[in-house]
Parts: sequence; structure tokens; C-alpha cells
Amino acid sequence: MNFSITVLPGDGIGPDVVSEAVKVMNAVGGRFGHSFDAEYGRVGGNAIDDFGTPLPDETVEMCRETDGILFGAVGGPKWDDPRAPTRPEDGILAIRKSLGLFANLRPVKVYPQLINSSPIKPHLLEGVDMIIVRELTGGLYFGKPKRRWDTSRGRRGVDTLKYTEEEIERILRVGFDLAQGRRKRLTSVDKANVLETGRLWREIATEVGEDYPDVELEHVLVDAASMQLISNPAHFDVIVAENTFGDILTDEASVLAGSMGMLPSASLSGLPKPGARRRPVSLYEPIHGSAPDIAGQGIANPIGTILSMASMLRYSLNLEAEAQAVERSVEGVLAEGYRTPDIAGDGGEVVKTTELGDVIAGRV
Repeated sequence: MNFSITVLPGDGIGPDVVSEAVKVMNAVGGRFGHSFDAEYGRVGGNAIDDFGTPLPDETVEMCRETDGILFGAVGGPKWDDPRAPTRPEDGILAIRKSLGLFANLRPVKVYPQLINSSPIKPHLLEGVDMIIVRELTGGLYFGKPKRRWDTSRGRRGVDTLKYTEEEIERILRVGFDLAQGRRKRLTSVDKANVLETGRLWREIATEVGEDYPDVELEHVLVDAASMQLISNPAHFDVIVAENTFGDILTDEASVLAGSMGMLPSASLSGLPKPGARRRPVSLYEPIHGSAPDIAGQGIANPIGTILSMASMLRYSLNLEAEAQAVERSVEGVLAEGYRTPDIAGDGGEVVKTTELGDVIAGRV
């Protein structure tokens, strides 16, 4: 089969890790008889430099006319001026919003081979395998009013945390649907003791849970969830959280896996319907940032991006066997002791970014 893939490397280590994911994707094509036509687009700080915008119109069109989007990372000190009218991150936020990518799936799995790469005690990490579902197009990052201004009493700023019933219900249903195919436990994270949106979230979670009697629902305040994520991570199966809480909790969860470089994500407009051949365009990216201090040095971990590409095979291209082949290859390479510096706490053979991509591609 032939597929069109939009590739957005972005800034910093984005190009380093995305190139390895494309390498593995092409290895999948060679083994399974597929053709992946990768078309490259501009986004982020580099697009600001050349086009005056973090998301050029031609990139938007590419994203709309593709089977899947593979994204790296954006940002860096060069574009960090808080007074700038636009920032690199505005590009990825605009893609998510324009395509309606409201559900961000972030699986967190602790590989036995990396259990000593985490600062968490090993016995707490046994059996950790969860997925965090982050609402992606609402909340503080998009709510209005959102602005800064000067007053006679000093500078001020405002962000608005706003959610509708529809936004909350649809993200919760994604979480419940996922839980039904897993261990049937869903943790709904909110701040119902303080925030009105938190109280609305909890109320709707309870109502939606009645449609899923086979799934155990628990409500946990976000501060308690952040503590339990470290003290008892194996307890969690599926976690659903609003945008800001989900962003913070998934970065915290990277400590469990040993490195942010290990964690993939998929941004969807909902779970694909079984049997559907044509699926909505979705975006796939590692959860880490652009890490400009190590860009081009050959030490970035490409696994999170490679696993994101595997999620693209699964959710956008309906290639389950191919996705599993990539995931097995990653597990096998880790078992053989190949490491990038960020996950070399337990020893093993430290290799360059491109070398790790080579061995993973070679074992697909």
C-alpha cells in the first residue's frame, strides 16, 4: 500500500530524531511491501526565521492532505523573548487546533532493561504500563481572554481556564474506550476542590462512567495524582486529565521510564472506528522538547519518536502488525544493551542517535 506522510522535523533535536523514525518507517515499508511518500514541511522557530510565522500556509495544506503527520520538536533560546508577537510553540498549537486533535495519548511503559535508568526505586517500577490521555485543544492554553498588559500598578497577565461539557465528555469517552481494552481502570484527574472546571469535570466523568459499568472509575485530585505517580505508579492503567494537568503529569511520568526520550505520543481527533480504511489525519510526536543544547551532537534518544511513528502505523494507517514489529524491535534492541547517553544508567553499549536508528531499523 502507498501512504503519504507529512514530516515536520522542527527545531533543535527534532531533525535528529525524526530522521531515525523515517529510517525505521522505510524499513517497515521494505519488509511489509508498503511505500511511504515523506513530504517535508516547516514549522516552529526555523519557520519564523524564514517566513515570519511558525506555521506557513503551505505546511497547513500539507497537514490537511496527508495520511499522517510525524513531528519532532520546536523552540529554543533564540526565540524565547516573552515580548515576541509569535513563538515557535504557536505552530504546533495551531496544527492541533485546526485539525481538531483533541485527544493526546501518551503511553508510559517501563522496560525491564531500563529499570535502573530511573531514579525511582526499582520495586516501584515493576509492571508499570499506563496510558495518559491529555485533553489537547481546550483549557488554559486556548481559553480567552489571554493577554498581558501594563497598568499604573505594574504589569499584569491573564490566562483563562475554560471547558465545555462537550469537550470534557469526548476526552473522557476516549479514556473509557481505551480502558475497556486494557485493565479496565480509569483515573479521572481534576482539581474539584478549588476549580469550577474541576467540579464540572468530575460531574461529567461520573455521568459518562455510568455508560461503562465494566470500567472502575476513580477521581483523584491532580496534586495527589502527581504524588501517587511516583509512589505507586503501577496502580494506574488509564489516566484522563485536562490540558495543563496532562502536560505536567506526562513530563513527570517520563522519570518512570528513565528519560523523556523514551515516551511517544499520538494526537487524535478521537479513536479510529474499527474497520475504517480512511482515518482522520493525526499527529505523532515524542513528548520531549527541542533540547537545542544537544542538537546535532548525535546523542539524542530517537526511541520516543520511533515509537510515535509506530503509533502512526497503528492509529492512522491501520497497520497493527507493522506497529507491533517496530515495538518488538525497540524492545529487542534495548534487551541487547544498546543505549543513548540518557538511558545508560545501567550500563550497556552507548551508541550515536543514527546507530540506534540503524539497529532498530535492521531488526524490524
